[in-house]
Amino acid sequence: MATESTPFMAGDFVYGAAAQSATYDVEASSSKSLDVKVEEVPPLSEDHVQRTGILSWFTRSSNQVDPDRIATQPSVFDTDDASLFEPSDKYENKHRFDPLFRWTWRDQADSTRRADFNILPWCMLLFFALDIDRSNITNATADDLLPDLGLTQADYNLGQTLSKVGFLVAELPSQLVSKRIGPDRWIPAQIIIFSVLSGAQFWMKGRASFLALRFLIAFFQGGFIPDTILYLSYFYSTTELPIRIAIFYTINPFADLVTAFLSVGMLKMRGVQGYAGWRWMFLLMALITLVIGIFAAISMPSSPTKTKSILRPKGIFNEKQEKIITNKILRDDPGKASMHNRQLLTPKMLFRSIFDWDQLPLLLLGFTFNLPSYPVKNYLQISFRDLGFSTVMSNLLTIPYIAGSIVTVVAAACLSEVVNDRGFVGTIQAIWMLPCFIALLVLKSPGPWSYFGISTVLLAYPNVQPILIAWTSANSGDVSNRTVSASLFNMFVQVSAIAGSNVYQKGDKNYTKANSALVGVLCANLLLFPATKLYYILRNKYKQRKWNAMTPEERLHYSRTTTDRANKRLDFKFTH
Repeated sequence: MATESTPFMAGDFVYGAAAQSATYDVEASSSKSLDVKVEEVPPLSEDHVQRTGILSWFTRSSNQVDPDRIATQPSVFDTDDASLFEPSDKYENKHRFDPLFRWTWRDQADSTRRADFNILPWCMLLFFALDIDRSNITNATADDLLPDLGLTQADYNLGQTLSKVGFLVAELPSQLVSKRIGPDRWIPAQIIIFSVLSGAQFWMKGRASFLALRFLIAFFQGGFIPDTILYLSYFYSTTELPIRIAIFYTINPFADLVTAFLSVGMLKMRGVQGYAGWRWMFLLMALITLVIGIFAAISMPSSPTKTKSILRPKGIFNEKQEKIITNKILRDDPGKASMHNRQLLTPKMLFRSIFDWDQLPLLLLGFTFNLPSYPVKNYLQISFRDLGFSTVMSNLLTIPYIAGSIVTVVAAACLSEVVNDRGFVGTIQAIWMLPCFIALLVLKSPGPWSYFGISTVLLAYPNVQPILIAWTSANSGDVSNRTVSASLFNMFVQVSAIAGSNVYQKGDKNYTKANSALVGVLCANLLLFPATKLYYILRNKYKQRKWNAMTPEERLHYSRTTTDRANKRLDFKFTH
């Protein structure tokens, strides 16, 4: 139980980011649900949460402790309220749950490192497959895709819009399917399906087939990102997830980089068997992603305790590592054990999660934060061609910004973790992009190399999407809310992408009006991020006032009888 000076709040234990600043009376803790006597409770860690695994060097500090000290963090399972948070019998890792189990920082680093080398790379490879088939359309435009199919700029805009619409409408249904059959089954199925559709672009004949395939490919790609983020949350705690999401997102620019290199060779196949180079590019890249999907279908683990497969007969983790991951995650967030990973959301759960007003500030940011980047990126190769660069050069000139963005996306996430802030750090993207758009407005008609320089710096921006995704996940409160909020956030991102695909219009000379509007969006983002942080600070203060007004008996009664769920509970603290 908590000391008199620091009232116990379940959120301090449940959500690791808040737990680091809390005070605990470990010796007075007990777990009634497991009939454990106070004197039998093993000691807990006296250290703050450490950064472990292969990524710890990104944010290593002088506060690292002896690796052989106990790493088990205090949680609700060490209090009189433990029975309220005990995992559901349906929880797939229940057999590894043990509130008396203790481990060291060395043990935790070993188990986290196993996940970093075996789970995270797989997810990155799957994202690589998605991104190749999603973004290679821009490389195809450098090889005269539009004139070959008799398409206009308006047709291309419509295709890009339909692609985003496909993503949008599939987000939530895809999440529901994934929650029912498991992401380890649904994600590989998605990759196999959209790989076949992507390969079918080889046989496109005109406008109708172009528009249909752009929609269908995106439809079966929809939901992939929130599915995968939810999957990663099965293996990582709240404090470990943000950096992993940032590393996961480096695949986005990396895939663009690989696609740019591959397309240079594949587009030179124009004339082979009488077909255009862009047709061969679509077909060959689809074969690559199809192979990845097939391998994923036979080897993707379903949970930390079920990692054996045909390709991995001994599994990934030993029994001790399975217990460490399971108990570490549940001590950080007991809500992750509220459902089985193959359990369908009920209509009531779905309704409650969709209308969670506490997620609205983050959803609004999902629409605005990246809107200015879409027009420039979508038309980059076309702009290079219009400025006189060749097909090969137009693709090669994208490499510098791609390489730069790989560095900046990780740097932004590391900065967010080091300073433990999201609201102010989130403004870094707008601060980076604003001077570039001002330069485009001032120069009006920049020369080829001037435009290359400005667009390269602009698109090498520190993408804060990983920070926002982790922020949304941390402020969800339970599995059902996290499942839906991840989809809703990505839906707002897709709506933003749809809007961004139609910002640049043919009648807008030098895109002056469009770029002026995008400057306004960037200025709005500079205000929205701190405003979102302020909202969550005020929500926490409101909850704390109500909690402090209760007597100890009233708090206990509330914890055991309240109908509040997830982030609506008074003992939940929002991350900001």
